[in-house]
Amino acid sequence: MAAGIPMRTSEKIRLLADVIRWRLSWDRRDLDTTPAGLSGKFVTGAEAAARIPDGATVISCGMAGNARCSSFFWAVSEAFVRRGRPRDLTWISVGAQGGRGKAPGTVEELARSGLLRRYISGHVETAKGLLALAESDRLDLHVLPQGELALLIEGQGEGRERLRSGTGVDTFLDPRCGPGSAVCSRDDLQLIRALGDELEYQLPLIDCALFSAAAADPSGNVYLTDMATLTETREAVRAARHNNGLVMAVVAEVCSEDPDAPRVEAGDVDAIVVNRWNEQTVMAPQRRPWRLFCPGGDGDDRAAIEKLRLVNRLLHITPVRGPVDLALGRLGAKLFAQVVAPGAHINIGVGYPEEVCREVYESELHHDLVFTTETGVYGGLPAPGIYFGGAVNPQRFESSAWMFHHYREQLDAAVLGILEVDSQGNVNVSRRGPRIVNYVGPGGFPTIVDCARTVIFVGNWMTGARWKVEGEKIRLLRAGRPKFVDKVAEVTFNGQRALADGKRVYYVTPVGVFRLGDAGLELIWLMPGVDLERDVLAHSGARLQVAEPLRQVDGSVVSGRGFVLDWHAD
Repeated sequence: MAAGIPMRTSEKIRLLADVIRWRLSWDRRDLDTTPAGLSGKFVTGAEAAARIPDGATVISCGMAGNARCSSFFWAVSEAFVRRGRPRDLTWISVGAQGGRGKAPGTVEELARSGLLRRYISGHVETAKGLLALAESDRLDLHVLPQGELALLIEGQGEGRERLRSGTGVDTFLDPRCGPGSAVCSRDDLQLIRALGDELEYQLPLIDCALFSAAAADPSGNVYLTDMATLTETREAVRAARHNNGLVMAVVAEVCSEDPDAPRVEAGDVDAIVVNRWNEQTVMAPQRRPWRLFCPGGDGDDRAAIEKLRLVNRLLHITPVRGPVDLALGRLGAKLFAQVVAPGAHINIGVGYPEEVCREVYESELHHDLVFTTETGVYGGLPAPGIYFGGAVNPQRFESSAWMFHHYREQLDAAVLGILEVDSQGNVNVSRRGPRIVNYVGPGGFPTIVDCARTVIFVGNWMTGARWKVEGEKIRLLRAGRPKFVDKVAEVTFNGQRALADGKRVYYVTPVGVFRLGDAGLELIWLMPGVDLERDVLAHSGARLQVAEPLRQVDGSVVSGRGFVLDWHAD
């Protein structure tokens, strides 16, 4: 890892000022004008929205803060308020595109009764406005794994409308075990059908594809340069084209033609909106992109990572990690170095897995690894928080569909978070509570765990517990609500099926490391300072086995002093 120079106080102050300026102007846009002297393909936001017919199926590309279709979200919402149309749309987004009810310019701009009939996505937790509509019975809500979503979109571009897959069998996505795709539906639509040992997935045919890009030339070619991700842009364009539908792009500026640059050809684009405030990603104007997200990057990993972590903290997206959290990250990294081999291709989830990734990336181990994200970003360090989906100094960009094909062939390990774990090793990451407004969705999780040979889950032992690091020991000061329970609220990962498929499965917590075996969950490593009876067995709703001998974790994992990562070291 490039050593870099720690961010100076003056740089932190300038970054804070940038965050404040962005926060005060984060809803600025220019959707009512078009550049002079260009063809009729260049339209205003209002004109673009008027082209979407009532009842259409629309897809917006991008993920989290990356390549947001903000201009289209605003334009469609404003058109509905003014004219009452377009209405009754089915809207698809593969990844999370909401703003948690706070940030403007997200898919939540569409949270108006009657505008959407149905929302289909992999991850819905951030779309608070749409969840509220669904809870009040004014919106149908469906979820599908991001991998199957990406491949269905790819399939539509090639004339295939259905996809058979083993992903999701024996989980809530399987209609034999749970609700399938429908979180709530007023017309009994089901997008998943059981077919023996597989599931068959489908999507409504895409009528309109919307995507964000860097620039367009006067001929209407749209350039995918200096982006933070590509996600499903190319596949969505092909799907809409195959279905005789509409393709529209929003760009930040008009540029000269460059036949060698990655682009969507003019013949595949029906309309282009120019919004000079269009963003590459959160806080990064597309006209002045952050090079750290582009292939090759800016060469300074450490400064880039510190910058992104600070932005997330200032925006209250990423929690400030304390000594116990950092110890958890080191414990996960220690396990990772023992059970994953050099040369592995890795997927990293959000939350605590980011801490594991940081520890591994700051060691010498990362030179022998390839980190990836489900958006298609290959290499580099997966970006945290609102930048999730991008990566610091990536090697190259592929599409989401390409990456999920790659995962099927060569995903060696995944490090992922948890909400609940049960006695059978099942994991819930999709349902946070009984109400629809608390629903999370599966994200890329089901496809990733179906592909990965080794799965490492990382999360808290209890919710609301208080821990303290004392030297090289960790102490439980106050117990909380157990996250390891007898039966999870919703099965997003089926532990017994994973064992039958030959996967190695581990669970990393502040009390130690568990392994999934034929007898269930087995505690194999115990953190120093943790009492087996008082802190573990007394606070587990799940049935546990204890390994003999039970390994004691080295104190350097807790304190960080003298902590070193080496491949397969004891």
